[in-house]
Amino acid sequence: MIRLLGNGWFWLLDYLYVGYWQVQGFLFRIDPSTYRREGATRQPVLLLPGIYETWQFMRPVADLLRDRGHPVHVVTTLGWNTASIRSSADLVAAYLAENDLRNVLVVAHSKGGLIGKYTMLRCDPESRIERMIAISTPFSGSVYARYVLMRSIRDFSPTDTTLRMLREHLEVNARITSIWGTFDPHIPGGSRLDGATNVLLKASGHFRIFGTRELLDAVDRAAQGRPQSAAARERAEGTPPASAITPDTVPPAAAQE
Repeated sequence: MIRLLGNGWFWLLDYLYVGYWQVQGFLFRIDPSTYRREGATRQPVLLLPGIYETWQFMRPVADLLRDRGHPVHVVTTLGWNTASIRSSADLVAAYLAENDLRNVLVVAHSKGGLIGKYTMLRCDPESRIERMIAISTPFSGSVYARYVLMRSIRDFSPTDTTLRMLREHLEVNARITSIWGTFDPHIPGGSRLDGATNVLLKASGHFRIFGTRELLDAVDRAAQGRPQSAAARERAEGTPPASAITPDTVPPAAAQE
């Protein structure tokens, strides 16, 4: 009972967090070109948000990477990211070519990680993408997707053809860092990816994880090529059931730091 109540609380906090950022993105629209930082010398970053998200949901990460000296790019043609993974990957590839971006670091959330991997596998013959950091990405799908009527959500079913293809092809996994939280209300199976650098955080949430210092630190380390913490890697290798709330779980009061 305590676990169920705790999980329910995390569900609520997760939706409150994403609701806040969706309203922020609607009311206070920011020109993404301001993140490109002309003259920035570090590796270019390409943001790929999740379904029903715009790039502004990822602003905590965008701000971090911009301040670290990375030019940050956004594929505005993705809109609210409701198209198929394949169609979205075509848009990403077109953006990379049109802007002649090379040695790119993709930073993605949820569905964005699937789009990123599809692009790396099928739409990047010139190897413009060097690596990817994927946050809370359902690489193995989500069992919940089977019960949703909307096609855009059913694409995340573990039996989906595109998802199975992405799961079977491991050749780009070594260039991916997958980061996720202890409890993800939308991906109960977690985001572990065979052959990738897997980082399991103490924080919880599918959306709210963006509001934690732990996530920003993990992205920063991965972006700069620094080793992730041994504890996070050990947790990822063990990968406890994602629905289990452990004593290490960040308490609700620590959702925003």
